[in-house]
Amino acid sequence: MIREPYEIEIDAALAHLQTAQKLLLREIADYPGPIAGCDVQFNQLLSDRTRLSQAIEALRDAPFIPTPRILERGAISESR
Repeated sequence: MIREPYEIEIDAALAHLQTAQKLLLREIADYPGPIAGCDVQFNQLLSDRTRLSQAIEALRDAPFIPTPRILERGAISESR
């Protein structure tokens, strides 16, 4: 199966994000405690963890793209 260049780049981006996620999780685990509720640096790490998780999920997600069932000009398209 021939893969499109953009698919290869998406896989590379996913691999980079997963590596970043592992490094970030290690940094969170090694963060010194106790952690105050106003610890800006730790809060930034948690925010970055969320952002990385969302980016990885977005790249893994295969969105549903409806296709029209009626292809005649002027007809109302229907997707189910």
